[in-house]
Amino acid sequence: MSNGPAGHVVRSIRSSAVRPHSETARGNGSVRLRTFLYTDDGVRIEAVYDPGGVVYENPVARESSPPLSVRPVFVVAHGFTGDVDRPHVRRVARALREHGAVLTFSFRGHGGSGGRSTVGDREVLDLAAAVAWARELGHARVATVGFSMGGSVVLRHAALHAADTDAVVSVSAPARWYYRGTAPMRRLHWLVTRPAGRLVGRYGFRTRIHHRDWDPVPLSPVEAVPRIAPTPLLIVHGDRDGYFPVDHPRMLAAAAGDQGELWLEPGMGHAEHAATDELLSRIGEWAVSRAAERTVGGAG
Repeated sequence: MSNGPAGHVVRSIRSSAVRPHSETARGNGSVRLRTFLYTDDGVRIEAVYDPGGVVYENPVARESSPPLSVRPVFVVAHGFTGDVDRPHVRRVARALREHGAVLTFSFRGHGGSGGRSTVGDREVLDLAAAVAWARELGHARVATVGFSMGGSVVLRHAALHAADTDAVVSVSAPARWYYRGTAPMRRLHWLVTRPAGRLVGRYGFRTRIHHRDWDPVPLSPVEAVPRIAPTPLLIVHGDRDGYFPVDHPRMLAAAAGDQGELWLEPGMGHAEHAATDELLSRIGEWAVSRAAERTVGGAG
């Protein structure tokens, strides 16, 4: 699998897409850039970049802000049926922007992105395009943060593109495919595999789901984890997750060995909706610290 969306990303930045769709975030003076990226297989992906603490209207503040090359950026991979404009995704972005810039995007088949969802397979290409844009914007430190389906995607992306990320955070991710051991996962499988379910996904959840089965079956999250080293890895999971019980994060942590860290959060449910602002702040602090260590270590 190639790493080559960078050319597509450069084209999207040079196009007229950025300026007409740029928007000012009210109340904090920062400018969010909204554009479309193109993946390696030609799917158009909507993306939003928030520079975080950088203030554009004040020249003095702009001059005193650290350059992007030393400021981290969080690339956020949302869960299934999410998108860049969903309130829970925007809340995650607001929490992480206290620690650096934030780049959010909608996976294929979600929101304003093109294509159809493959529920975690070719979504790796969507994340690769977003990470490439973060690098093109000048960020030398990139942390990927994924939730549920997005959590599995950040693991596989880091395994396949080890040099592209400096820290990886996977929240509420499955360890293995085809899990049907909980009622929410049985409902999700009906949504994905049945024609009636895909109609519900399209009109009820604004998610367009591909009708074809995986061929070949992608690398599972637990198989991907050992390939992530030496990139720092954080696995976060709630002990009341209704989708994936705690054997999933424990399998992932065991596969990571000393290279991974597991936070099993008491009372936490599933993914973005269950992640408190306090937890998101801790995730941001961890990612900034580990990304800096990896960058310094790599430079040395």
